[in-house]
Amino acid sequence: MRGWLRYTLCVVTGLVVGGGAAIYQVRSADLGRQVINGPWSTNTDNGTADASALARARVALFGLLALPAKEAMYYQARTDSSGAALDGRCTYVVRGTAFDARWWSLTLYQGEGWLVPNAANIYSAGSGSLIMMESKPAQFAIRVGPDIPAETNGFIPTGGVSAFDLTLRVYHPQGALLDDPARARLPSITKERCA
Repeated sequence: MRGWLRYTLCVVTGLVVGGGAAIYQVRSADLGRQVINGPWSTNTDNGTADASALARARVALFGLLALPAKEAMYYQARTDSSGAALDGRCTYVVRGTAFDARWWSLTLYQGEGWLVPNAANIYSAGSGSLIMMESKPAQFAIRVGPDIPAETNGFIPTGGVSAFDLTLRVYHPQGALLDDPARARLPSITKERCA
């Protein structure tokens, strides 16, 4: 084999293998200072100068313009509280208490951060739209499922997709949400039934 052909094959092979490995690494796992709390996970170095190059690449791919933790905490769940993968053909209840924060929202995504099309055009629920239960501390229950009920307050449709994830955004967090996210009081995700 001629020398130039051998070098060309080596360069092309290196680019393909290296590029594939980089794409796999960025897409495959959460990076940075990962914290797990029940079904929820968060990365405490999002939006900071401490974030690694891989963590920044992941934010660029899945979460544009991530704010630092003192401004916003982002928690993601791919499983329910029992550890089973979230399935869009099932109905879940996300139940929790009011957060020590200025504002919060829960949004349903599919795949690489895409909102799921649904007939009700509802993609999230949060402190600005929910009617909190009158208790101390104030509690909430958000239903997530394929069947759109008549009362859509506190409901996020799954569109019947086979898999989805939930992102909880908490803005201007205080207390454990900011100081100790592994021990913060986060909502449970309970499967009610499957279609």
